[in-house]
Amino acid sequence: MDTGMKLFIVEDDEILAAEISRFLARWGYQTAAACHFDAVAAECLAYGPHLVLLDINLPFYDGFYWCSQIRMHSQVPIIYISSRGDDKDKIMAVAQGGDDYVEKPFHLELLKAKIEAMLRRAYQYQTRSRVLLGEGLYFDYGMSALIYQNAEFALTKSEKRILAKLMEQRPAVVAREELMMELWSTEEFVSDGTLTTMVSRLRSKLKQICSNELIRTRKGQGYFIP
Repeated sequence: MDTGMKLFIVEDDEILAAEISRFLARWGYQTAAACHFDAVAAECLAYGPHLVLLDINLPFYDGFYWCSQIRMHSQVPIIYISSRGDDKDKIMAVAQGGDDYVEKPFHLELLKAKIEAMLRRAYQYQTRSRVLLGEGLYFDYGMSALIYQNAEFALTKSEKRILAKLMEQRPAVVAREELMMELWSTEEFVSDGTLTTMVSRLRSKLKQICSNELIRTRKGQGYFIP
């Protein structure tokens, strides 16, 4: 699934850069690796990443220099990835505007965890504002609306509330009773049978624009979106 997040990798070891890029692509990140090590800042700013992975030992100028150059124009989160583990280097990394530091060699899972934590801190609202559900199909948390091909897809007020509740607790199962309580809060009394009909209609609408069964049933428990 595409996260919509773009990462810029500044690493002169082409094998390592390709390995990091392939791994992160599996988790839905878009990646680009620096090609011109005499113009890293310009290349980075032209790409417009949400996060930068920056080595220290580079041709022409080191990572400290490029971090300071990027910081002159952008506050994009920067994580250093370096074999230099001296405390002085780590202090210099922070002083030049870096946000985190990962020592080589590292496990790719650790790097992924660091990236996710940094993105959550930097883009908590943005990353939760829209979630990709299918090709051209998003759920917008701010609007509690379904967006298809950049336009809001028509849902009733009750259908929006059902979908919002399922997305809020995704991928956990939401009990039928909890969904009914959610709808009752709008002063609309909903019986067990009425809820079944509403969910059925919502599923029919979603099938018009998505080949996957978005809303699943857990027998005897409730509904969920995987």
